[in-house]
Amino acid sequence: MDISRTSDVWWKNAVFYCLDVETFQDSNGDGIGDFPGLTRRLDHLDRLGVSCIWLMPFYPSPNQDDGYDITDYYAVDPRLGTLGDFVEFLRAAQDRGMRVIADLVVNHTSREHPWFQASRADPDSPYRGWYVWRDEKPEEDAASLVFPGEENSSWTWDAKAGKYYLHRFYSHQPDLNVENRAVRDEIRRIVGFWLQLGLSGFRVDAVPFLLEQMSTVDTGFTPHRWLRDLRAFINRRSGDAVLLGEVNLDYPDVRRFFGDEDGDELHMCLDFNLNQAMALALAREDAGPIVHGLRHMPELAPDDGWAHFLRNHDEWSLDKLTEAERQEVFASFGPEPSMQLFGRGLRRRMPTMLKGNPDRLRMAYALMASMPGSPVIFYGEEIGMAENLEIPGRLAVRAPMQWEAGPHGGFSDAGTEALHRPMVSDPGWGPDKVNATDQQDRPDTMFHFMEHLLRRRRECPEIAFGDHAVLPLPQASIFAIRHDWESRTLIALANLGPEPQTVTLTLPKASGLGRLRPVLGEGKVSLRKDELTVELGGYGLRWLRFES
Repeated sequence: MDISRTSDVWWKNAVFYCLDVETFQDSNGDGIGDFPGLTRRLDHLDRLGVSCIWLMPFYPSPNQDDGYDITDYYAVDPRLGTLGDFVEFLRAAQDRGMRVIADLVVNHTSREHPWFQASRADPDSPYRGWYVWRDEKPEEDAASLVFPGEENSSWTWDAKAGKYYLHRFYSHQPDLNVENRAVRDEIRRIVGFWLQLGLSGFRVDAVPFLLEQMSTVDTGFTPHRWLRDLRAFINRRSGDAVLLGEVNLDYPDVRRFFGDEDGDELHMCLDFNLNQAMALALAREDAGPIVHGLRHMPELAPDDGWAHFLRNHDEWSLDKLTEAERQEVFASFGPEPSMQLFGRGLRRRMPTMLKGNPDRLRMAYALMASMPGSPVIFYGEEIGMAENLEIPGRLAVRAPMQWEAGPHGGFSDAGTEALHRPMVSDPGWGPDKVNATDQQDRPDTMFHFMEHLLRRRRECPEIAFGDHAVLPLPQASIFAIRHDWESRTLIALANLGPEPQTVTLTLPKASGLGRLRPVLGEGKVSLRKDELTVELGGYGLRWLRFES
C-alpha cells in the first residue's frame, strides 16, 4: 500500500483508547462520570497519543449490565449529559485530531425497552417478531452458556407473552431477531443516526451471536451477506467509517467475519487468539505461544486489520487455551478463586497480575504494540491502574479513573456513598499511589513510557501495513519480529524472562536496509555485516528501525 493511501484506512494504524463515560470524569458532583467531564480530560488523551476514542455504551439504560442493556438507541443517558454535550465532546475530540467510535449493541436490548414491552404484550404487535419466542423451551447444551454460574439457561419464560424468549446473555437482555427485516432496517437507522452526528464507526458487540440464525423456517436471511450490506451502508454514509468486531472464535472462523477474499464485511476484529497466546507466553516467560499464534494468524484483505490488546473491559478470557494451559495462567496471575470468573477468565488488571514489576509491565505493552495490527488501550492502563476485587464480577476492572491524589482520585467531588462505583481501595494501588497528575511530568513513570510507546507506534506504520516475519532465536524467552514496508524495516524484540540476554540475529543483506536507528528501549546494539547483536535486560525491550 502506498503511503498516500494510508489515511483512507486510518484504522490500520490507529491507537484506540476504550473508556466508560460514567467512570472517567464527573463534572457536576453527582458521582457519575459524564460527557462534560470527558471533554475536560481530552488533553490527557491527546498527550498520550490516542488517535481514536472507543466509547462503551452511553445510551439510556436501567444499568443492570453496565449500560449494555439499552432502552433507547437514539439518545444519551441523562445521567451522562445531553445530546448537546455529546456533540460538544465530539467536536472537541475532532479538534484534537481524535476520531470517536462507539459500542453498537444490537444483539439484544433491555427487557425494559419499549420494543420488548410491545412484543410481549400483544401477539399481533408488529414488534412480536423483533425478538425470538418459543412455545416450548428448546434443548440446550450447558457448555453453550455465556455466563455459567450466573444464568442456567438461554431461554426464559415470560408470563405475559405465554412464551419463552431467547437471551444469549443475561435474562434481562432479550435477543433481537436480526432475521427480521424490520430489525435490520432499524439497525441501519441507528448507525446512520450516530454517523450523522459525527462518529467514525462502531465496535460491534457479540458479532457471532448477532448473526446467529434461530428461525425454525427458512427466512431467506444470509448473515454474512447482511454484514456486507451493513459495511457498504456505513461506508456510503461515511466513507472512512469502521466496523470493529468482537469475534471471540478460532482464527479460521474469525476470518469469515472479515468477508471472503475481498474483505468486505468487518474492517477489523479484536484478536482474542493472539491475546490468549500472550497470556500463556507471559505466564511461562516463553515466547513460544506467541510464535505459534502468529503462524496461524490468517492473511487479511489489504484494507482490513487486527486490533490487539492486553486487557479489555471484560474478564481476561482464556477460553481458547487447554484446561492445563488455563491453569498455568491462573496459577501465575490469579491463583485465588476470587480473582477468577466463569471458570475461564481473570478479573484483574495487568499491574497486579505482574506484581507491580515496572520492567515486565512495560515489556508486555511494547510486546502487544509490536503485533501486526492496531493497539487498543483500556482506560487507566496508561498509569498502571489496578482492579478493585470488591466490585462484583467483570466490573472489577471498571473502577473510576484515578486523576490525582486525594479523596476519589479527582474523579468526583461527590460523597463516597454517591459514587457510581467505588474507587480502587488497596492503599498500594489507590489514587494516592497511582494517578495521572503525579505521573505526567516524571520520566520514570508508566504514563511517560506509554506516551513514548504509543507515539513511537504511530511513527512505525510498517507494523500496520507491512509484511511481518517471526525471527527464530535459540533463547525461549526472546520474541523477535520483523516488519517490512516500502523502504522501512522494523525489528522489535522482547525478553519475556528476568535474566539479561544477548541476542544475535542474522539479517541477510542488512547493509542494504539503510541506516540503523533505535526507536524504543535500551541496550547496546551492534551491526556487523549481516549480524545484528542486541543486549536485552531482564524483561527488556528494543525496537530498531532500518531507514534508507
